[in-house]
Amino acid sequence: MQRNVAIAACFGVFLEWYDFLTFASLATYFSVLFFPPDNPVAALLASLATFGVGMLVRPLGSALFGSLADRYGRRPVFIATIVLMGIATFCVGLLPTYAQVGLLAPVLLLALRLLQGLAAGGEIGGSAVYLTEHTPAGRRGFYTSVLQLMGPLGIMASALQVLLLQDWLGSEAFADWGWRVPFLFSAVLLLISLKSRMALHESPVFQGLREKRAVSAAPLRECLRDRRTLGRMALLFFCISAGGSLLFFSSQVYTGVYLKSTVRLDAQLAGMLTTASTLLLFPLTILCGWLSDRIGRRPVMLAGLLLGGLAIVPVYSGLMHYGNPALERFNREVPVVLLGNDCAYSPFTSPRNDCERNQELLARLGATYAQRDALPDGLTQVRVGEQTEVTGFHPAELTDALRAAGWTEQADAQQSNRAMLFLLLAVLIVAVALITGPQTAVLAELFPARTRYTAASLPHNLSAGWIGGMSPFMVTLLNVKAGDAISGLWYPAGLLLAALVIGVLFLPETKDENLM
Repeated sequence: MQRNVAIAACFGVFLEWYDFLTFASLATYFSVLFFPPDNPVAALLASLATFGVGMLVRPLGSALFGSLADRYGRRPVFIATIVLMGIATFCVGLLPTYAQVGLLAPVLLLALRLLQGLAAGGEIGGSAVYLTEHTPAGRRGFYTSVLQLMGPLGIMASALQVLLLQDWLGSEAFADWGWRVPFLFSAVLLLISLKSRMALHESPVFQGLREKRAVSAAPLRECLRDRRTLGRMALLFFCISAGGSLLFFSSQVYTGVYLKSTVRLDAQLAGMLTTASTLLLFPLTILCGWLSDRIGRRPVMLAGLLLGGLAIVPVYSGLMHYGNPALERFNREVPVVLLGNDCAYSPFTSPRNDCERNQELLARLGATYAQRDALPDGLTQVRVGEQTEVTGFHPAELTDALRAAGWTEQADAQQSNRAMLFLLLAVLIVAVALITGPQTAVLAELFPARTRYTAASLPHNLSAGWIGGMSPFMVTLLNVKAGDAISGLWYPAGLLLAALVIGVLFLPETKDENLM
């Protein structure tokens, strides 16, 4: 029974993450396919924001499906969420593009992302509760850690599929129609997952509540009225789930975008590196879950928050250094200064003047620049190095000037140190494993059985959506506004260190909690 429950729960979560994160791996393609092509930086940000919107509605799904699961049982909710996710993902593969239907394309894409977010909100967090309630005491960290592998497995399957399709079809055919294949293939995974979930039995903990007539009539209201439960929900939101989601998106989602768009690695090489680093999560997550059964959940998770908070900025700086040393050297040695007034570029509006047009161009080219006041006559000018000056807005002239000073449009594969890139990615993987290994058990152990599904699922999805899900968008936006590719990374680093402080002060040890 425990084996069947684990298989059904894990395969369902795998499908949820496969569906949900296939979009993230194709964000750079979607920015061209579904959004206006005249502003590439704005299109990329809009694509990442659409991914983030799916995360933002996850709390609504957790509130809806969580209350249903605490009132009527886990099994029917699991079936409903997997069907909703599978259908929405399949329909993404059928969508028309911006070139075909104009603004209707991003509207339809957004609607399907909202449905995906609702389904994921009911699934992620709830699966942790369901699996933990079937697990023997004393080994919950080890047994339930396997559920956390489904996210990396979903990412790996999605990234590997995209990589193979790009290789088999070629870049042109993949951009034309091959990107649809991963979404359409999800229909097969849906059928397999649905069959396994139909064979599930109800959680023994919920069965016990039902037999004792102790099922909550209003789980969400009960959670909000109980001070102890509400305090632990806040702890889950600000510390455990915030730390896990920030590290997950910093190491698994944003790295691919960063390597392709900022470091300018070949897309296939970037995919290979992220897939290889993801493989490390499998043994490390189980090891950290086992370790939390021995020494406790608290020290393992605090170590992950500390490592992640200290490592994110140096790791991403190292990715640029070892991935594209020519571009890193250019940004370090060649001063690029933008002189202009009213230079308030926004990715959500078209550039209004030469200064903002130059801002947009420099951000798109990955060139670090400093901004100064305009020349005395009010003209806008970009100075590259000590001698080259480009007055006004002349894209071809500015690009040639950057190239002559050492700027590179594509990373040289011969200069990229793949071993160091892999090791840098592995540092973040270790931090993720320290958090996610014990996390599944902790989600259930923090709360009483009557409202456990709602109490665990709602703050977990709120944090994952509002903090973790929007982190790639926030990092990209802050980078554009600051004029370099690293400034935005202080956002997740600072939040991780804040979560560490909260954890040190308030995180309890839960490994010996009774779940009944």
